[in-house]
Amino acid sequence: MEELLEAVTGALGDRVLESVVHADQLTIRLSRETLTEDLTRLRNDSGCRFAVLLDVTAIDLPQRPERFDVVYILLSPFLNQRLRVKVAIDERTPIASATEIWPSANWFERETWDMYGIMFADHPDFRRILTDYGFSGHPLRKDFPLTGYSEVRYSEGDKRVVYEPVSLSQEFRSFDYASPWEGPGAAPLPGDEKASEEEEAA
Repeated sequence: MEELLEAVTGALGDRVLESVVHADQLTIRLSRETLTEDLTRLRNDSGCRFAVLLDVTAIDLPQRPERFDVVYILLSPFLNQRLRVKVAIDERTPIASATEIWPSANWFERETWDMYGIMFADHPDFRRILTDYGFSGHPLRKDFPLTGYSEVRYSEGDKRVVYEPVSLSQEFRSFDYASPWEGPGAAPLPGDEKASEEEEAA
């Protein structure tokens, strides 16, 4: 990891804002203002040669002013090493697209937009990729409701798929694990004695 960090800092210098080694993988933090240039250097520098972009995703940290970390996972087949690059971004400021550097970023960035709502500037085909047309919201944000905003069903009367606001048939249950019906130390229920007899017989 020390050799990899030396190679990365040799390519980027003081643009590496932070570096951490965890689970035998190096993570560096870069600034979004110079992101395109920095990623290009990581790809082209003879000491790095991160020729493959494995993934682009995000982490939602709503308690921070810059709510998201956009995460790039890079592979150098020449060094047999991976590198994780993080860039902090807020929910309104677009981040530069990496499609000019790695064409494979196209679908990864579309997925990140679809799931988190992070905008990528100059993306060639900026559409949702996992959710349906007209979908509201971004499902992997921490503030997205577990039930979603709408439900989809086939209407036998209309002979088509219809979208409706979510309606819950009952309120969310608040499980009481001290209850005799739910807790691990619950009182025996009728019929439990039969199970005990079968265990003893076995």
